[in-house]
Amino acid sequence: MSFKKQLKDGLLTNNPVLSQLLGMCSTMAITTTLFNGIGMGLSVMVILICSNVVISLLRKVIPDKIRIAAYIVVIAGFVTMVDLLLKAYVPALSESLGVFIPLIVVNCIILGRAEAFASKHGVLASAADGLTQGIGYTAALVVMCIIREFLGSGTFGKGVFGAGSFGATDGIRILPEQYPALLVILPVGGFLTLGCLIAFTQWLNRRIAQKEAQKEAVE
Repeated sequence: MSFKKQLKDGLLTNNPVLSQLLGMCSTMAITTTLFNGIGMGLSVMVILICSNVVISLLRKVIPDKIRIAAYIVVIAGFVTMVDLLLKAYVPALSESLGVFIPLIVVNCIILGRAEAFASKHGVLASAADGLTQGIGYTAALVVMCIIREFLGSGTFGKGVFGAGSFGATDGIRILPEQYPALLVILPVGGFLTLGCLIAFTQWLNRRIAQKEAQKEAVE
């Protein structure tokens, strides 16, 4: 499998959030600021790559009957490392994401890629799968964060841009404070934003499939 196809799958065709609808709990809860989206996305990407590599290396050693339990142990080890590193070096992000970092252990995206891909492919392909799926997950979170933060708070890059330390900035104000629709940063706003993005992704996937079909017919 080529890296280009894996990247396309991660971003569009099999995007973990917008196509497979995995990891919905954290997606709904933390996509209110760009700071949260980038931090969560990168954390999941690192864990995906590392767990995929280790599981690929051990795929012929792990007994089939206990493979899920073994995968969870591997994933939990990397989640613990990431959690401790965030607490030590990016405490603002650790505090902002709260329990959702430890909950990556049971995130269906991580376990799903371990079972569907890493357990059946080599190390390089599994690492590429973790990277591309992580990019797709991060991209989905970042887009949701930008939309919800802009419409709900009237700012861009809260926690990333603006005066103050990293994680404690107010972002760049785009809309006056009286105009933002606070409903968008509430759970219902998360569902509406996600629904619109899923609809757009499905439309785009169909358009791409139609163009590829037409190209094959011409050839």
